[in-house]
Amino acid sequence: MGERRNYSDGYWWSKDGLRLHYRDYPGADDKPPVLCFPGLTRNARDYAPLAERIAGERRVILVEFRGRGESAYAKDPMSYVPLTYLQDVEALLDELGITRFVAVGTSLGGIVTMLLAATDGGKLAGVVLNDVGPELEPGGLARIRTYVGKAVWHPTWMHAARAVAESNADVYPDYGIEDWLRMAKRLYRVNSSGRIVLDYDMKIAEPFRVPGNEAGPDMWPTIDALKGKPVLIVRGERSDILSAETAAKMVARVPGAKLVTVAGVGHAPTLDEPEVVTAIGRLLAKA
Repeated sequence: MGERRNYSDGYWWSKDGLRLHYRDYPGADDKPPVLCFPGLTRNARDYAPLAERIAGERRVILVEFRGRGESAYAKDPMSYVPLTYLQDVEALLDELGITRFVAVGTSLGGIVTMLLAATDGGKLAGVVLNDVGPELEPGGLARIRTYVGKAVWHPTWMHAARAVAESNADVYPDYGIEDWLRMAKRLYRVNSSGRIVLDYDMKIAEPFRVPGNEAGPDMWPTIDALKGKPVLIVRGERSDILSAETAAKMVARVPGAKLVTVAGVGHAPTLDEPEVVTAIGRLLAKA
């Protein structure tokens, strides 16, 4: 028997004519839905465990940015920037008639969430920022630039898992082969030739290689825009993207914000860690 599917596939159109994809998990319509925004090279599958935990109580929408997963690839690679992703999300909100929601953003998805706070913060009922902030550490960005946009393929899932393990051993030092296989299946897909390839447009790297394009201008005002909202900041203890100092400054600027540091993990926590699951549950109870 096939895997049980408890979501439907949805699509919407960007302003520049791209057909974009999201997963839609049904839930109660008397609470703000949860929208999840993935990291730079990731897709909706990253958030499937989270969605399966809270679907039913809440509607959960897993967004795939342009150039990832089942979303169309952009003709202009320079549209692979946070402000364009923000416009795409705004088009989705308009399409679905969503006026209030909880945002969960990992890495790049967190940057888009911060931009949403600054431009349309009234729609945010709560925010989870996963291993990202208004200041990004240069060392982590340099590391990401070494691999993003490099096309690789593998003949089997075990080969893919071993490659993921080699490149992420410092991020998840306690992972075993089953963990690496699970991650590989989030990162890769099988193409029409039967090869296992990364599930994103390699051209997303083009604007990312330009210094400053990761987050744009000064992002601290976007943190100030979160005041008065339930906010959870998740940080990997070994993160090379979000420093402990930046995370502490974020908490200090948003009264009531909670910080959870996941021990022994780098960039980025999966949000499946027990302490994070508990913290997200508490935030949703307030939202």
